Amino acid sequence: MASNSYTLRFKNSAAKEFRGLSKELRQRVGEAIDRLSLNPRPEGMVKLQGSDNLYRIRIGDYRVVYIIDDKEKVILIMRVRHRRDVYQN
Repeated sequence: MASNSYTLRFKNSAAKEFRGLSKELRQRVGEAIDRLSLNPRPEGMVKLQGSDNLYRIRIGDYRVVYIIDDKEKVILIMRVRHRRDVYQN
């Protein structure tokens, strides 16, 4: 069975960040993340400089940073944070 969809995986810290969001925000961000499995490069996606495979999508004031592995068909969610915090380590 061939499938065009990607498997979604969360880095542990990103899963914790996601769980910490308010219920409404978790719903909105979760829907956006789910859509990535069908289209990992949606309109508005930004490839982050200095990395070969790090991308970002925006959901209101929040950002989801992720890695696309086209070979394995996996999307690894690295960060789910407010825009003011997302680029800090």
